[in-house]
Amino acid sequence: MSDCIFCKIIDGDIPSEKVYEDDKIYVFKDIAPKTPVHLLMIPKKHIASLAEVKDDDQELLGYMMRKVPQIAHEAGCEKGFRTVINTGDEGGQEVYHIHIHILGGGGKMPFA
Repeated sequence: MSDCIFCKIIDGDIPSEKVYEDDKIYVFKDIAPKTPVHLLMIPKKHIASLAEVKDDDQELLGYMMRKVPQIAHEAGCEKGFRTVINTGDEGGQEVYHIHIHILGGGGKMPFA
């Protein structure tokens, strides 16, 4: 998708601080971190939001969820981490390319 900032990051058109990449996902540091570890995991396939996931996206999303603990632990979140997927305007989604926030590294977070 030509106007998607995350697609441009995946393509290397916009710089990012990459943490992990494989053939399915790209993980990078958030430019405005809310916690000491604040990563964004995005699929290389453009999916606008969780509300637009199709049946054929199930394997990709399962893969992403399976990778989250590995990425979090490698980033220093040995004692725990939080994952967030904002969906839609009222859900706080700012970039319409599905992404998982991986947050942690700063002690116990308040319940949300």
